[in-house]
Amino acid sequence: MNKPILSSVILAIGVALAGMFVYLGIHQMASKDRAVVVKGLSTRDVQADYVVWPMNFELRGNDISSLYSDLGKVEQTARQFFVDRGFKESEMSRGNISIDDNWSSYYGTRPEFHYTLRTSLIISTPDIERVIANQGCQSELLKKGVILQSNDWNTDFQYNGLSELKPEMVQEATKNARQVAMKFAEDAQCHLGSIKQANQGQFSVESDTYQPWIKHVRVVTTVSYFLR
Repeated sequence: MNKPILSSVILAIGVALAGMFVYLGIHQMASKDRAVVVKGLSTRDVQADYVVWPMNFELRGNDISSLYSDLGKVEQTARQFFVDRGFKESEMSRGNISIDDNWSSYYGTRPEFHYTLRTSLIISTPDIERVIANQGCQSELLKKGVILQSNDWNTDFQYNGLSELKPEMVQEATKNARQVAMKFAEDAQCHLGSIKQANQGQFSVESDTYQPWIKHVRVVTTVSYFLR
């Protein structure tokens, strides 16, 4: 074979190989762009493990010193009441004290009492069941001369075990996301590849509307898979 023909054959082969490599490169790049984005959900219902229960009471009178003295007696009666019901003294604390001067600003008839003193007794405890059982105890305290307003709607039921739940819930959410992706790949007549990108998502903890000591924990993961 003479040199011109050989050179032409080599050039033709080179062009063909270059074209093939270009085609394979474009095909590979296109395959990499083929992906599906899916979401996976995991939920749990758990019970609160700590509660802050505030109870307000107020006293009215015309002498500040007498009001403070009466406050100590009322508070001690309330504390003893809850101790008798199984709460610990260390779980109780007094809230801030506020005093209103009812005579400083009024319209019409002057109020009977010059001052109104307000404060709260706060129970902070992990004993959720005991708090639930004792909410609505105002009538029993009333028999002891204590007018206590239980802030049931402001009772703060808390859940502090989220860190222990997270690994299991993320794993479940990711598994659910993969099942959705596999179904999509099957319907699209593709093979599901490896994970392209994943986002754990935010955990949300919401109280049950009627049982606030029950917490609904939820997480949604977003996962992108390659398709082959």
